[in-house]
Amino acid sequence: MEIIKPWIKVENYDPKKILKSIEKACRTCYRSENLITEDSYKQLLRNCITRGHESILEHEKVTVRIKCDIGFYKDITRHRAGTAFSIESTRYCNYGKNKFGNNIKFIDPVFIEDKNNYKIWKKTMEMIEKNYLKMGENGAKPDELRMMLPHSTAAEVTMSCNMREWKHILELRCSKMVHPSIRQILIPLLLKFKKDFPEIYENVPYDEDFPKEWYAKLTIDKE
Repeated sequence: MEIIKPWIKVENYDPKKILKSIEKACRTCYRSENLITEDSYKQLLRNCITRGHESILEHEKVTVRIKCDIGFYKDITRHRAGTAFSIESTRYCNYGKNKFGNNIKFIDPVFIEDKNNYKIWKKTMEMIEKNYLKMGENGAKPDELRMMLPHSTAAEVTMSCNMREWKHILELRCSKMVHPSIRQILIPLLLKFKKDFPEIYENVPYDEDFPKEWYAKLTIDKE
């Protein structure tokens, strides 16, 4: 059994190129292409966001790869408009095989702060892995084995969203009412977007009291 941290890898995009592409599409509406300058997109996009003219954001997308728990992707896949998902399949992935190190990986629930409760969680995961492997040795197929996997099971997700849907998702999923395993991944992503695309995301709120030490590690996927 391995207890691992969640992470998020963001594709290696050019923020200015994305913003200027949206500007170019937007100016079709007003036939104001003649007003394009090196940084004219900044005020234009802020004006559009203020007026609610957000359909223009659908012209560009960003893709991320996420290592998360099953509970995360069960919630996040409710967002279908302008979004594409490719998810590690527990129907086909047999964690008792060498390809997966002959063990199950679980995402560390750092938000279970009570030490006794954490021990109970850990013992439960150990028991699940033991019985999962035993069933596999008895010839059970992944279709059967998956029925034992809890929400804490680690899985990889590739997720692509247009910029409008990212805004919608982050507005909903970074608040205090959202499960911690979602906030710990999406708040770091929102903070990156705020830095790279302030014209679009600067006013998106989030749970600023969420412990920074719980944030998932965010890196740039250069592959």
